[in-house]
Amino acid sequence: MEFKKLGFMPCDILLPKDADMEKWSCVACDQYTSEPEYWEKAKEIAGDAKSCLNMIFPEVYLGDNDNERIKNINKTMEEYLSSGTFNVIENSFIYVERTVGSGKVRHGIVGAVDLDAYDFNKGSKSLIRATEGTVLERIPPRVKIRQDACLELPHIMLLIDDFNKNVIEPINKSDLEKLYDFDLMQNSGHIEGYKLPGDERLKNALESLFDGSDAPFVYAVGDGNHSLATAKTCWENIKKNLSDAEKENHPARFALVELVNIHDESLEFEPIHRVVFDCNPIDVMDELKKYYKTNQDGKGQKITYCYGDENRTIYVENSTQELTVGTLQVFLDEYKKSHTDIEIDYIHGEDVVADLSKNDNTIGFILEAMEKSDLFKGVKSNGALPRKTFSMGEAFEKRFYIECRKIK
Repeated sequence: MEFKKLGFMPCDILLPKDADMEKWSCVACDQYTSEPEYWEKAKEIAGDAKSCLNMIFPEVYLGDNDNERIKNINKTMEEYLSSGTFNVIENSFIYVERTVGSGKVRHGIVGAVDLDAYDFNKGSKSLIRATEGTVLERIPPRVKIRQDACLELPHIMLLIDDFNKNVIEPINKSDLEKLYDFDLMQNSGHIEGYKLPGDERLKNALESLFDGSDAPFVYAVGDGNHSLATAKTCWENIKKNLSDAEKENHPARFALVELVNIHDESLEFEPIHRVVFDCNPIDVMDELKKYYKTNQDGKGQKITYCYGDENRTIYVENSTQELTVGTLQVFLDEYKKSHTDIEIDYIHGEDVVADLSKNDNTIGFILEAMEKSDLFKGVKSNGALPRKTFSMGEAFEKRFYIECRKIK
């Protein structure tokens, strides 16, 4: 089976020629959305150097002069391309080793996925599937950012269920050409990248993940679901005006991702907590207790909440949702319908939730992590999980932008 039919393939990848890599690379745009000081520090570190920071839209700034920011992003991409900023790593993968906060090493392969093999709708039977619910209203602002861009930068992590570790783990980096090796900014660990050819061993290993069914489920979107959904939406818009021949290899048909084995020892599923701003915390809890039957006796699904100096736990007995995160999200979505002024954010780290919840008119909800072994079977059986169900590691362990790819 050819790589293209496998849904994951080598491609032309762009890397900077002579950049200070610590300044070049930055964390995924959907991190630290309630901590603008993180992004201000990142800008301070990058300074006037060429940087991915100049080609992304940190979501903390969404709604703040969006059109001007997008215009500058597109201009920077074009300038970097025309000024010879990049080396082209032709028709290749990149093998990545990322040392995370625990000191463990996460192993991955950067390559392109076929967006025609991806469907983010719940219950889809596509080769590549979303692991959690896609919030459709979050896509148009991101389409606006991507639709005129000439480059893409990936923070998408795609998971495979390779229990026998046949695909990524056999790669021997000593046989490969090193492309980068540096420390990431703001104490986010270390990363190495190596040029990896698309050889027969890798092709056969990927093919072994197919179960022979008419609707195999091989790739699950672990991180960057809305980013990949945006790429898919842009491609669907573009291909309406293309001939069948033009569709075959159009650059927008593909998206750059990092492939990671869910059984990688470094991969730890962290919960994504909720913080509600501009609310009356007591009213929120009163309404939650009316919405569900709750107790403090340990019977049911555990939800911990905090506001001011309060930090308590209740249990929900009568939810129809299998996961606690779904139980909480259903209530918050319903509560927001009648309290339209509140804002809900999705936060990594209990300490951040606790700090934010000390502010007036704010309440935080702390959730427990799901077992990563349940992910593939859960999605296969029940469709996408509730949105923001899990995170792979803490915010500082997320994928950093390094590689680029032309999409025009």
